[in-house]
Amino acid sequence: MRAIGIILAGGNNNRMRELSDKRAIAAMPVAGSYRSIDFALSNMANSHVQKVAVLTQYNARSLNEHLSSSKWWDFGRKQGGLFVFTPTITKNNSLWYQGTADAIYQNIDFLKKSHEPYTIIASGDCVYKMDYNKVLEYHIAKRADITVVCTTCRDQKEVERFGVLRMNDDGRIVEFEEKPIVSSYNTISTGIYVVRRRLLIELIERAAQEGRHDFVNDILIRYKNLKRIYGYKTEDYWSNISDAEAYYRTNMAFLQPEIRNYFFRQEPGIKTKIDDLPPAKYNPGAEVKNSLVASGCIINGTVENSVLFKSVYVGNNCVIRNSVILNDVYIGDNTVIENCIVESRDTIRANSSYKGEDGKVRIVVEKNERYGL
Repeated sequence: MRAIGIILAGGNNNRMRELSDKRAIAAMPVAGSYRSIDFALSNMANSHVQKVAVLTQYNARSLNEHLSSSKWWDFGRKQGGLFVFTPTITKNNSLWYQGTADAIYQNIDFLKKSHEPYTIIASGDCVYKMDYNKVLEYHIAKRADITVVCTTCRDQKEVERFGVLRMNDDGRIVEFEEKPIVSSYNTISTGIYVVRRRLLIELIERAAQEGRHDFVNDILIRYKNLKRIYGYKTEDYWSNISDAEAYYRTNMAFLQPEIRNYFFRQEPGIKTKIDDLPPAKYNPGAEVKNSLVASGCIINGTVENSVLFKSVYVGNNCVIRNSVILNDVYIGDNTVIENCIVESRDTIRANSSYKGEDGKVRIVVEKNERYGL
């Protein structure tokens, strides 16, 4: 692969509500046994991108621990490897990352010391599979300066969360608006970009000199009429989880057989850090329907249309429906949980009841939660 990779994993926003209080969005658990950043890392590895930098910042401890060994994604090589960069106080700078462009600028040496001609930039908060080689081939064929991977937003109400763009018949981007309140277009940026490494260095350094810090507004939108910026359209599954409702929908999507087969049975697969846990245990009286149950779980009650992450205990006579239960949750006897996300390490007391109402997912965070992420 003639490219290096950069994964932006340092952001945070209020749309995740309590879920991002103690972890980065890129560290959010997904599909029972994975974390959000696993998808971008696996795509890099599967596309034979041998040198990848992950830029972390907000609540980075659990994310950094997850990335502590590169072997899980097959980056343990003599050439290349996985690099994790957090903001660093230097003689010339004592600020945290002020934006996506500034995050790259503060680690510009990673680009300057590399030799590959291209750079692939991806976000750490998206769930998808992609062969970046195909995007690079398109980029080269179009003689583009920058290529933006885009997709169709099927829910027009969700458009305001993304960058919205319009392309001409040749695929060149002619309009680009970041997170508009309303838009008549439904083609959105996925936060995946291909750009020539030397051009990226030039644009990032110029933005820093001018006090500009955001990659989308200060580079893509600012230079759309000056640089050859093209869109690469994909219609494969793609989801951004940086919203509590979107995070819930993404996990529930894995209950669909076609989604599970796409990610877990069709090669190339998704890689993650492996925990040494026993298989799930179903005691007499347990009843599980259309659910994902991760290793280390012990089930005594009823679980329907739900995703249970690692080491969840479900007590006697419990009913769990349409819910996402994160890691290491203890659920006491006779408890009912419906349409909820239960935060990790929570202890749910016996005879409790939690239900999401009015079509809005409820996030359950108990004050008696145990230490951990």
